Amino acid sequence: MGIGGCIILIAVGAILTFATDWHMSGVNLDLVGIILMAVGLIGIATFSGIARRRRVVVPPSPVVEEERHHHHHPGGTYGDYGTYE
Repeated sequence: MGIGGCIILIAVGAILTFATDWHMSGVNLDLVGIILMAVGLIGIATFSGIARRRRVVVPPSPVVEEERHHHHHPGGTYGDYGTYE
């Protein structure tokens, strides 16, 4: 669930809590609305915490260049690359 889903939960919860006066037997719509708003707020906090961790920039490590050593091979060859002069 992303930020959009969390905002929808908050909106539906607010509508159920503040904009309706329906009465259902066995269901307290005000409480359901408050729960939906709380879940939406927790979701936004979690999502923003994860997004903040992803933005952490780690400085690149210094590049260490390796020195290439050329070895003199007896017989006039340099490995599998042919002869050297």
